Amino acid sequence: MAKTVLTLLAGGFEEIEATAPIDLLRRAEAEVTVASCSDSLDVTGRSNITLRADCLLTGVEDPLHFDLLVLPGGPVVFELRKRTEIIELIRTFSDTGKPIGAICAAPLLLLDAGLITPDSACTAHGSTGDEIPHLIQNQPVVQDGQLITSRGAGTAVEFGLSLINRLFGPEKESEIRSSIHADCS
Repeated sequence: MAKTVLTLLAGGFEEIEATAPIDLLRRAEAEVTVASCSDSLDVTGRSNITLRADCLLTGVEDPLHFDLLVLPGGPVVFELRKRTEIIELIRTFSDTGKPIGAICAAPLLLLDAGLITPDSACTAHGSTGDEIPHLIQNQPVVQDGQLITSRGAGTAVEFGLSLINRLFGPEKESEIRSSIHADCS
């Protein structure tokens, strides 16, 4: 049975942080559903690139059907923090024990959902440091239990590869890493 991923998009998302994980997870043969958090399938990111979502989030019958939730960052995170239905979705998904990936400012959503505590190991964009003062700044990706966090656009490929590792294991991660030449030094 294929692994399934739900990725949320809302206007102002960081394009690299969304497209790199979506692309890599699809290369690994995950079934990635991109859901728009608005009332339109067309969602424009912070750099004015428009992506077409697969569906509206309101049309996702059972978000708990998915094996992984992915939260791209960008300026949109500050608007999503005000939406109780997004925070509740994250909490409900967390209750399943399945992994949640958040990159850049998106770990703030995990904080608001009560998933990041002072004891949590996590990373995020440096601009979140006032709210998440215990950020691990010297790692591109940090995994702590079910949470996988990453620093920002520059770490989006490593973030995507870490998500593959979590869903499929190190062999699949290595296969995809090699296929995109992410293993060159």
